[in-house]
Amino acid sequence: MNDFLEKINNLFNDPELRAKLVTYRWPLAIAAAIIFILMMEPQYFLIGLLISLAGEGLQVWCFATLNKKKDLAAKGPYAIIRNPMYIGRYLLILGAIAITGSFFLMLVYTIIYYFYMTNRVGREEEVLKDIFGDAYLEYCNHVNRFIPEFKRLDKDEIRCFDWDLFFQNNAHWNILSVIVGYWVAYIWIF
Repeated sequence: MNDFLEKINNLFNDPELRAKLVTYRWPLAIAAAIIFILMMEPQYFLIGLLISLAGEGLQVWCFATLNKKKDLAAKGPYAIIRNPMYIGRYLLILGAIAITGSFFLMLVYTIIYYFYMTNRVGREEEVLKDIFGDAYLEYCNHVNRFIPEFKRLDKDEIRCFDWDLFFQNNAHWNILSVIVGYWVAYIWIF
């Protein structure tokens, strides 16, 4: 079993495969969106939308607290969990898949996303250690990687939303893309 997991992790860390996926990410995303739109079921639209909105809300909060590679993100959602952006993205896409009503697709997506997320976060953590050093290591000692912990929350750390960062990180475009995507899905379904 360990050999199997190691092969999967090696696949997700393969630089050539990652480069190809980055190169073709837009055509792949458009193809996936078309497939999901064709598979959508009206009775699952609302639940999918709600799941996606939860994910989008988390992502937007992340955008409004993240000053990439300049400040250690430890406020807002980053005070609760070290990688909230990935959790938000997971929920956003899971909601779109949920509209198909296919538990199988949601399960396959969850497994693939798990390996993507854990491997990408592992690579990113090495970069963050280099950038922020001991401050990042101390942060890691107090905030879990993927499982939220609510014991030690400071209200001032949580209540963080910077409109300059919101726009700097293009959260407004992210919101617009979700609105347009769900608008197209709604028109198609109904």
